[in-house]
Amino acid sequence: MELKVIKIDIPEGCNIIIGQTHFIKTAEDLYEIIATTVPQAKFGIAFTEASGPCLIRTEGNDTELVHLCVRNLQEIGAGHVFCILLKNAYPINILNQIKNCPEVCRIFCATANPIEVVVATTPQGNGVLGVIDGFSPKGVETAEDKTQRKEFLRKIGYKL
Repeated sequence: MELKVIKIDIPEGCNIIIGQTHFIKTAEDLYEIIATTVPQAKFGIAFTEASGPCLIRTEGNDTELVHLCVRNLQEIGAGHVFCILLKNAYPINILNQIKNCPEVCRIFCATANPIEVVVATTPQGNGVLGVIDGFSPKGVETAEDKTQRKEFLRKIGYKL
């Protein structure tokens, strides 16, 4: 078995969700979830089949984001993985609905941070072992950091 790390391309102003799923209707179901939950969102979706023709299936309302999802999944090269790139919305707006999608097995990450995907390669193919999301901790928040966190959450409307 060989391990490799794949750096994922996330455009400025976007968030990404990478997960594992298991059925050909995933791309359409994820499209419906995003479009009906956050109608103003711009997004791309790609999903890799793991049997049959083993195609990368795509949906979305932003061609550039769809193409970037495809490119990311081509780099990962594993079956039954999906990639969503999201603009004008945040993962917190859609994550529970995505987790409740019957085909979705797991979410590896939902972030705007730089990410790397850890991939194992065997004679059968590639599989995602996990994701490195952002950077390592640099310390523990101070009272001032806590105040800034709380102010930020209120500024963006996530807390009263």
